[in-house]
Order: sequence, then C-alpha cells, then structure tokens
Amino acid sequence: MERLLELLEGSSYTAAMTGAGISTLSGIQDFRGKNGFYKTDPDADKVFDIVWFQRDPSLYYRKSRNLIYDLESKQPNIIHRELARWEKGGRLKGVITQNIDLLHQKAGSREIAEVHGSPAFHDCLSCGKTYPFAEVVELLKTAEAAFCPACGGVIKPRITFFGESLPVQALNLAVRHAEQARLLLVLGTSLTVYPAAGLPDYTLSNGGRVVIVNSDPTPFDRRAAAVYRDLGEVFEFLSRRFLI
Repeated sequence: MERLLELLEGSSYTAAMTGAGISTLSGIQDFRGKNGFYKTDPDADKVFDIVWFQRDPSLYYRKSRNLIYDLESKQPNIIHRELARWEKGGRLKGVITQNIDLLHQKAGSREIAEVHGSPAFHDCLSCGKTYPFAEVVELLKTAEAAFCPACGGVIKPRITFFGESLPVQALNLAVRHAEQARLLLVLGTSLTVYPAAGLPDYTLSNGGRVVIVNSDPTPFDRRAAAVYRDLGEVFEFLSRRFLI
C-alpha cells in the first residue's frame, strides 16, 4: 500500500470510480459479489428492467425496499468519508459512481457523477409531478408501490433501468474526469456493466494510471498500476497516511 500512497501523493488529478462494493461496509447488499443481489434473488434480473417496471412496478418497489428505501438508516463508511475529505482538501477532483444509495452525498462529496441515475427524485409517469425521496418513502409505508397522490399514476425513480439510456450530463462529467485523471481509483466495482465499465479505458488511453480495489478480479486488473482486494484495509491505511 506504500505504492498506492506514492501514486496518490504524486497525482495532479485524481478521480474515484465507485460501485456497490464500497457500500457493503454500510450494511447495503452489493449486486454482483458472491453474496450479491444478482446471486441471491431469483427475480433480480427483472427488478431494474424498464419493461418489467412498466408491467408491474410493485416488483421493483418490493424487491428494492432494503436496497434503496431504507437508506435513512444507512450511514457513510470510511470510504465515503475519506473520499469527501480528499475532495475538500483539493486532492480528489470528483467521484464517478454507479451507486444509487446517496451515501457520497451524505458524507459530504460535492462533485459526483451518478452514471446510473439517482433515487433522490421520482417522477409520475402520467402527470409528470416530481417527488423527493423522503415523500416516496412515506408513500411506501402504506403501499406496495408508489402511486401519484395527484393523479394515481405510477411513480418512477430517476434511476437508470436496463433498457433506458444513461443520464447524458452525468455520463459526460464521468468521461471528462476519466479522461483528465492522472490517477483513477476504481473502488468496489466488477467493471462488467457497460458503458460505465469502459471508463478506465479513457484514463489509460490518455496516459493516466488506474488502481483497482475490489474483492473479485476485474477485466482491467492486468492493466492496473496496482490491485488490492480489501477496501476496508486499504482505506484504514489511507485514513492514517494520506495527509491533506
């Protein structure tokens, strides 16, 4: 990990790319790990599929309650806190995240590219009325799915489902950070879901370096400047040694 510390201290432009693996330390199930959502739930492939959502929105709301709609009980962990500390100290330009748990915001990060969207706001698919996250949580306390109090239409989160396009503004910001990064930290993601999984290519193509910290191997391991498996161990070390 001394090698990682050298890379961080010598980088003029550092960005972080985060996936569900970083939030397991906050008690949130990941998606593609050995005990992840896609390995343990037989309906997992349908939950975030736009065709299935349009057919039966209650499936999404039932299956995602513990993943998304109890986020008020979840708190940022050392990874979220450290990344926010680095940004505040000018040592991290921004976070590119595939996560939809809002924990980077809770920790204090400001420059966040949410490439898979966000549940911070939901929209009625019928009348277009927008609902903040907290209001949807309240609606779900008495119903299996969220329906618009104004017109009765289905309410959908601004999360990108399979079958939908990624949010253009967030993806453009992510590409810009990846292109400019002299060092891209890839944290807790298997790098298997495209187009987000291709972002490290932008860094490498522009002469930057990639460091991967993930419990399982990724397609970019052989091209990385360093690879680590234990996120908690790495960030405990950095919290002590990476001074801002």
